[in-house]
Amino acid sequence: MSADTDKLIESLSTGLQPARPPLSADISALLWLTASVAFVIGITAWFGPIRANALGQLAGEPRFLMETALGVVAIAFTSVMAFRTAVPGASSRRGVLIGLGLVLLWLVNYVLDLAHPALEPSMLGKRDHCFVETLLFALPPATLALLLSRRFYPLRPVYSTALFCLAAAMLPALYMQIACMYVPAHILQMHILPALLVTLAGTLCAWGWVSLRR
Repeated sequence: MSADTDKLIESLSTGLQPARPPLSADISALLWLTASVAFVIGITAWFGPIRANALGQLAGEPRFLMETALGVVAIAFTSVMAFRTAVPGASSRRGVLIGLGLVLLWLVNYVLDLAHPALEPSMLGKRDHCFVETLLFALPPATLALLLSRRFYPLRPVYSTALFCLAAAMLPALYMQIACMYVPAHILQMHILPALLVTLAGTLCAWGWVSLRR
């Protein structure tokens, strides 16, 4: 019996190759963020040029630069936390809360801009379909993040999906502050709102999928 078992084990193990471990969550987040930023910049440029004076405003208006930099940090931090939630034991509740807090702090700036805008409101750079563009440009990064997360083992897929979608959707929302006109009410309605809708829709889809599988 022992000899037969040994032969069975030998036959099953013949030709097997060691599995390559997935990249770490942090490296995966960095690669995803790099690819997603390049995609958002590229696809936005393909649909139309950025606001003519946007780069000069970044260089000459400290508050606008601070808003933009805060958005970059918030998205990057949230991206790392999102990928870490897909690895059991790799994330912390505090880290996720910090990421969400940074996103909220960044978005609050645009609410404050309603009373005291960082830039002089102007129609310069207006894109006719920025609402739809923000929605559509968020989908490929969100899809890529979910595909990459399958290499890990997310114990709370709905939770991870919500963070992935939030990070992905905020990328085009942030870039629209450079690519589209700077009017606070327009930013909230046409850039931030669609990003939040993508996050909500992705989270609901994940919840529905998990519920059906149960």
